[in-house]
Amino acid sequence: MKPNRNSGRAERMSAQPRLHQRAAQVQQYGTVNLNLPLELEEPVRLEMTEQLNQLLADTISIRDLYKKCHWQVAGPTFYQLHLLFDKHFDEQMGLVDGIAERIQTLGGISLAMAADVAEETQIERPPRGREEVPAQLSRLLDAHQIIIRECRKLAPRASELGDEVTNDLVVSEVLRTNETQVWFLSEHLVAMPLVHATNGEAGEATPSIKKTA
Repeated sequence: MKPNRNSGRAERMSAQPRLHQRAAQVQQYGTVNLNLPLELEEPVRLEMTEQLNQLLADTISIRDLYKKCHWQVAGPTFYQLHLLFDKHFDEQMGLVDGIAERIQTLGGISLAMAADVAEETQIERPPRGREEVPAQLSRLLDAHQIIIRECRKLAPRASELGDEVTNDLVVSEVLRTNETQVWFLSEHLVAMPLVHATNGEAGEATPSIKKTA
Protein backbone atom coordinates (compact mmCIF):
# COMPACT_ATOMS: atom_id res chain seq x y z
CA MET A 1 0.00 0.00 0.00
CA LYS A 2 1.43 3.33 -1.05
CA PRO A 3 1.77 5.99 1.69
CA ASN A 4 -0.52 8.96 1.42
CA ARG A 5 1.81 11.83 0.58
CA ASN A 6 -0.84 14.38 1.51
CA SER A 7 -1.55 13.00 4.99
CA GLY A 8 1.00 15.23 6.76
CA ARG A 9 -0.19 18.27 4.83
CA ALA A 10 -3.81 17.49 5.73
CA GLU A 11 -2.89 17.38 9.41
CA ARG A 12 -1.22 20.79 9.22
CA MET A 13 -3.95 22.55 7.23
CA SER A 14 -7.55 22.95 8.30
CA ALA A 15 -10.48 25.23 7.55
CA GLN A 16 -11.36 25.22 11.24
CA PRO A 17 -10.75 28.65 12.85
CA ARG A 18 -8.29 28.57 15.73
CA LEU A 19 -10.17 30.52 18.36
CA HIS A 20 -9.31 32.08 21.74
CA GLN A 21 -5.63 32.55 20.95
CA ARG A 22 -3.37 34.64 23.17
CA ALA A 23 0.33 35.38 22.98
CA ALA A 24 2.99 37.59 24.48
CA GLN A 25 3.15 41.18 23.29
CA VAL A 26 5.60 41.77 20.50
CA GLN A 27 6.29 45.35 21.66
CA GLN A 28 5.64 47.09 24.95
CA TYR A 29 3.74 50.37 25.11
CA GLY A 30 6.06 53.32 25.71
CA THR A 31 8.88 51.93 23.57
CA VAL A 32 10.04 52.52 20.01
CA ASN A 33 11.60 50.13 17.54
CA LEU A 34 15.37 50.45 17.28
CA ASN A 35 17.42 51.28 14.21
CA LEU A 36 14.62 52.53 11.98
CA PRO A 37 16.09 54.30 8.91
CA LEU A 38 14.34 57.59 9.71
CA GLU A 39 17.40 59.63 10.68
CA LEU A 40 15.76 60.34 14.03
CA GLU A 41 17.50 59.02 17.12
CA GLU A 42 15.69 56.81 19.61
CA PRO A 43 15.40 59.53 22.35
CA VAL A 44 13.76 61.89 19.83
CA ARG A 45 11.27 59.27 18.73
CA LEU A 46 10.53 58.32 22.33
CA GLU A 47 9.74 61.92 23.25
CA MET A 48 7.65 62.51 20.14
CA THR A 49 5.59 59.34 20.53
CA GLU A 50 4.92 60.13 24.19
CA GLN A 51 3.64 63.61 23.37
CA LEU A 52 1.72 62.40 20.34
CA ASN A 53 -0.02 59.76 22.43
CA GLN A 54 -1.19 62.49 24.80
CA LEU A 55 -2.49 64.43 21.81
CA LEU A 56 -4.10 61.25 20.52
CA ALA A 57 -5.89 60.54 23.81
CA ASP A 58 -7.32 64.06 23.86
CA THR A 59 -8.28 63.94 20.18
CA ILE A 60 -10.11 60.64 20.66
CA SER A 61 -11.91 62.19 23.64
CA ILE A 62 -13.07 65.28 21.75
CA ARG A 63 -14.08 63.10 18.81
CA ASP A 64 -16.35 61.04 21.06
CA LEU A 65 -17.61 64.17 22.80
CA TYR A 66 -18.76 65.46 19.43
CA LYS A 67 -20.71 62.25 18.79
CA LYS A 68 -22.34 62.50 22.23
CA CYS A 69 -23.39 66.07 21.47
CA HIS A 70 -24.58 65.02 18.00
CA TRP A 71 -26.92 62.44 19.48
CA GLN A 72 -28.15 64.48 22.46
CA VAL A 73 -28.47 68.05 21.15
CA ALA A 74 -31.95 69.56 21.43
CA GLY A 75 -33.76 72.84 20.91
CA PRO A 76 -34.40 75.34 18.08
CA THR A 77 -30.90 74.85 16.63
CA PHE A 78 -31.13 71.06 16.70
CA TYR A 79 -30.85 70.54 12.94
CA GLN A 80 -27.92 72.88 12.37
CA LEU A 81 -25.92 71.65 15.35
CA HIS A 82 -26.80 68.00 14.74
CA LEU A 83 -25.14 68.29 11.34
CA LEU A 84 -22.26 70.49 12.52
CA PHE A 85 -21.33 68.17 15.39
CA ASP A 86 -21.23 65.19 13.03
CA LYS A 87 -19.08 67.11 10.53
CA HIS A 88 -16.62 67.97 13.28
CA PHE A 89 -16.69 64.34 14.48
CA ASP A 90 -15.66 63.17 11.01
CA GLU A 91 -12.83 65.72 10.88
CA GLN A 92 -11.57 64.66 14.31
CA MET A 93 -11.75 61.03 13.20
CA GLY A 94 -9.32 61.86 10.41
CA LEU A 95 -6.99 63.51 12.92
CA VAL A 96 -7.13 60.46 15.20
CA ASP A 97 -5.99 58.25 12.34
CA GLY A 98 -3.23 60.65 11.30
CA ILE A 99 -1.80 60.99 14.81
CA ALA A 100 -1.94 57.24 15.48
CA GLU A 101 -0.22 56.44 12.20
CA ARG A 102 2.51 58.99 12.92
CA ILE A 103 3.18 57.28 16.26
CA GLN A 104 3.47 53.92 14.52
CA THR A 105 5.69 55.40 11.81
CA LEU A 106 8.08 56.62 14.50
CA GLY A 107 8.29 53.06 15.80
CA GLY A 108 6.01 53.55 18.78
CA ILE A 109 2.70 52.11 19.95
CA SER A 110 -0.43 54.24 19.70
CA LEU A 111 -3.17 54.26 22.30
CA ALA A 112 -6.33 52.64 21.02
CA MET A 113 -8.73 51.34 23.67
CA ALA A 114 -11.30 53.44 25.52
CA ALA A 115 -10.04 52.46 28.99
CA ASP A 116 -6.49 53.54 28.13
CA VAL A 117 -7.71 56.80 26.59
CA ALA A 118 -9.81 57.55 29.69
CA GLU A 119 -6.72 57.16 31.88
CA GLU A 120 -4.61 59.53 29.79
CA THR A 121 -6.90 62.26 28.50
CA GLN A 122 -6.83 65.74 30.03
CA ILE A 123 -10.36 66.52 28.83
CA GLU A 124 -13.01 66.61 31.54
CA ARG A 125 -15.43 63.71 31.51
CA PRO A 126 -18.97 64.87 30.67
CA PRO A 127 -22.06 63.62 32.50
CA ARG A 128 -23.91 60.67 30.98
CA GLY A 129 -27.08 62.69 30.72
CA ARG A 130 -28.08 65.41 28.26
CA GLU A 131 -26.85 68.98 28.72
CA GLU A 132 -28.23 72.26 27.42
CA VAL A 133 -26.80 73.52 24.14
CA PRO A 134 -24.71 76.36 25.68
CA ALA A 135 -23.14 73.85 28.09
CA GLN A 136 -22.40 71.43 25.23
CA LEU A 137 -20.75 74.18 23.20
CA SER A 138 -18.74 75.47 26.15
CA ARG A 139 -17.57 71.95 27.01
CA LEU A 140 -16.40 71.41 23.43
CA LEU A 141 -14.59 74.75 23.39
CA ASP A 142 -12.80 73.88 26.63
CA ALA A 143 -11.66 70.60 25.07
CA HIS A 144 -10.43 72.40 21.96
CA GLN A 145 -8.43 74.80 24.11
CA ILE A 146 -6.58 71.88 25.73
CA ILE A 147 -5.68 70.42 22.35
CA ILE A 148 -4.65 73.78 20.87
CA ARG A 149 -2.40 74.42 23.88
CA GLU A 150 -0.77 71.03 23.35
CA CYS A 151 -0.22 71.72 19.66
CA ARG A 152 1.48 75.04 20.33
CA LYS A 153 3.95 73.31 22.64
CA LEU A 154 4.49 70.17 20.57
CA ALA A 155 5.01 71.78 17.17
CA PRO A 156 8.07 73.91 18.04
CA ARG A 157 9.52 71.08 20.10
CA ALA A 158 9.26 68.73 17.13
CA SER A 159 11.07 71.26 14.92
CA GLU A 160 13.74 71.74 17.58
CA LEU A 161 14.40 67.99 17.54
CA GLY A 162 14.43 67.80 13.73
CA ASP A 163 11.09 65.99 13.41
CA GLU A 164 9.58 68.26 10.77
CA VAL A 165 6.96 65.71 9.71
CA THR A 166 5.45 65.70 13.19
CA ASN A 167 5.58 69.50 13.18
CA ASP A 168 3.75 69.57 9.85
CA LEU A 169 1.07 67.14 11.08
CA VAL A 170 0.47 69.12 14.25
CA VAL A 171 0.37 72.56 12.62
CA SER A 172 -1.17 71.89 9.20
CA GLU A 173 -3.75 69.34 10.29
CA VAL A 174 -4.42 69.17 14.03
CA LEU A 175 -4.01 72.83 14.97
CA ARG A 176 -5.61 74.21 11.82
CA THR A 177 -8.66 71.93 12.16
CA ASN A 178 -9.16 72.68 15.84
CA GLU A 179 -8.87 76.44 15.32
CA THR A 180 -11.51 76.32 12.57
CA GLN A 181 -13.85 74.25 14.71
CA VAL A 182 -13.45 76.72 17.58
CA TRP A 183 -14.55 79.49 15.21
CA PHE A 184 -17.70 77.61 14.19
CA LEU A 185 -18.63 76.73 17.78
CA SER A 186 -17.93 80.11 19.33
CA GLU A 187 -20.17 81.91 16.83
CA HIS A 188 -23.08 79.87 18.19
CA LEU A 189 -22.55 81.44 21.62
CA VAL A 190 -22.91 85.03 20.44
CA ALA A 191 -26.13 86.60 21.76
CA MET A 192 -27.71 87.90 18.57
CA PRO A 193 -31.39 88.72 17.89
CA LEU A 194 -33.09 86.28 15.55
CA VAL A 195 -35.90 88.35 14.05
CA HIS A 196 -35.75 91.81 15.63
CA ALA A 197 -32.75 94.12 15.21
CA THR A 198 -31.66 96.28 18.13
CA ASN A 199 -32.17 99.47 16.04
CA GLY A 200 -30.13 101.79 18.20
CA GLU A 201 -30.75 100.01 21.50
CA ALA A 202 -27.95 99.11 23.87
CA GLY A 203 -25.44 96.82 22.25
CA GLU A 204 -25.60 98.31 18.76
CA ALA A 205 -22.23 98.77 17.13
CA THR A 206 -20.98 102.36 16.78
CA PRO A 207 -21.17 103.52 13.13
CA SER A 208 -17.81 103.98 11.43
CA ILE A 209 -16.75 107.57 10.63
CA LYS A 210 -15.47 108.27 7.15
CA LYS A 211 -12.44 110.52 6.87
CA THR A 212 -13.14 113.62 4.79
CA ALA A 213 -10.63 115.10 2.38
